[in-house]
Amino acid sequence: MFTTARFLQGIVAFEGRGLATPFSLGPTFTYVVPDGTTAQPLYFRGGNSTDELICAILQRDSRPMRYFPIGARASVHIPLRVIEDLPPATRVDLYLAAPEGLTGTLVLDVGIVEL
Repeated sequence: MFTTARFLQGIVAFEGRGLATPFSLGPTFTYVVPDGTTAQPLYFRGGNSTDELICAILQRDSRPMRYFPIGARASVHIPLRVIEDLPPATRVDLYLAAPEGLTGTLVLDVGIVEL
């Protein structure tokens, strides 16, 4: 079986809007499963430069799919292999929830494989 790896990666400066008010990290952190393929999330890695807990949220078709809390000045690596398949045209976006007014930097790396 031929597979193609896709990555949502980057370093993002942010200002929090409140833990109950997640916001999109923008088009760099958006992925749409191509027609004729199925995709699977493989892993999530994230790092937080601030002194407070933040939460990255993987959304599937505008609904929360997975929450990834990232501790103060900490990082997280979570394997996601074989959790679920994403059918063609599924849209995946990364959002961030952080305490209001908190500024910092988030480092993200999400691996996805197309089957």
